[in-house]
Amino acid sequence: MYEDLKGRRVLVTGSTQGIGWAAVQAFARCGARVGFNGRTAPADLAARLDELGAQGGEGLFLEGDLSSTQACRRVVEGFVERFGGIDVLVNNAGGLVARKPLPDIDDAFFDAVHDLNARSALMTTRFALPHLKASAQASGRSSAVILVGSVAAHVGGGPGAGLYGAAKAWLHNIQKNWVTYHSADGIRFNTISPGTFDTAFHADKSAETKSAIARGIPMGRLGRPEEAAPAFLFFASHAASGYITGQVLDINGGQFMP
Repeated sequence: MYEDLKGRRVLVTGSTQGIGWAAVQAFARCGARVGFNGRTAPADLAARLDELGAQGGEGLFLEGDLSSTQACRRVVEGFVERFGGIDVLVNNAGGLVARKPLPDIDDAFFDAVHDLNARSALMTTRFALPHLKASAQASGRSSAVILVGSVAAHVGGGPGAGLYGAAKAWLHNIQKNWVTYHSADGIRFNTISPGTFDTAFHADKSAETKSAIARGIPMGRLGRPEEAAPAFLFFASHAASGYITGQVLDINGGQFMP
């Protein structure tokens, strides 16, 4: 399955753990050349690179805090320098930053949340755009940009997470513009919107809180990172989704049904 991903050049941002790392591993198993990114190199970087190679892919770590426009540029340039172009971009970088209710939000916090969740995706896509266009023209297959939204974009976010939810809703929306104006470049844009997954994102929650959340999910549990990974392969594959663009795929065990 997804044989057309073999040898494809895939950049996954914010991907040293959780859903991002699961996606990196899934692409490697398909034989892709995968760049993964984080603010700092993981302590077990050499072992990870060996693992990706053993799975049939080729890995490259690219350090950078993508809250910064210049870091977005450097990560894209570093990936292209190694692999010669980009076929698939996964904008997974993001995070809550902190929980702050409306009365406590100041300019610095607003900037931090939007720089991490919105600016990172915007600028990384901006710098990747000419390479994605060149890929489509050279290969005759569509290239792909995959955004990572959130159930918070639909429901507004939990306590103190209003800005995070708004930033994710911004991602859900801006791809509509990109579809309108860049489909002619041979690029598809789709969003994966996870619900509550058992990752470091929810490490601040007690076991009791997680259990309470799980009881509110029709499938009765939190998601696992590896359960989101196949959706990335689907949207990246021209053979599987070559006529699918501008869509939001919710992966949430029935937690939210639009």
